[in-house]
Amino acid sequence: MSQDHAENRTVVVETVDADATRALGARLAALLRAGDLVMLSGALGAGKTTLAQGIGSAMDVRGRVSSPTFIIARVHPALGQGPDLVHVDAYRLSSLEEVDALDLDTSLDESVTLVEWGEDKVEALSDNRLEIRVDRPHGALAGSSGRAPEAGPADLEEVDDGRRSVTVTAIGPRWAGTDLTVLA
Repeated sequence: MSQDHAENRTVVVETVDADATRALGARLAALLRAGDLVMLSGALGAGKTTLAQGIGSAMDVRGRVSSPTFIIARVHPALGQGPDLVHVDAYRLSSLEEVDALDLDTSLDESVTLVEWGEDKVEALSDNRLEIRVDRPHGALAGSSGRAPEAGPADLEEVDDGRRSVTVTAIGPRWAGTDLTVLA
């Protein structure tokens, strides 16, 4: 774990497949409480929704957590005593006014708000947040030695072997003293 400065802390966790990414989401959920803002970023297909599924499952919320791309925001009510999960996909939002129109700040204190594609769009909602970047390795097929491939077609099933690099940055006083190494 590296310290960026007194109020920013970062840990990088490597996962080996979708199940491990969901398990990381479950470990993240154990740290979350009502009022928390979580921003997920990464390329299309990187695993943001897979991570969100792990968070939602561990939070014991109603409904299957899936990408709310066309709905934009979906509330998953808590089945137990924990907070609701507000899952937002800001991909189609192009302005701060569109984000503002969602009224996320009205439910922020009572729920965990998780925003995919929220980078440069929702930071103003809270000085305290987790910024999570999900990246997948590029440049080699699974099991590749790094040498040029032999002639013949590539087996595209091996292009994405499920490995991910997940960078979690805790910002603000809410996260001061939180041991992010429990995520590794």
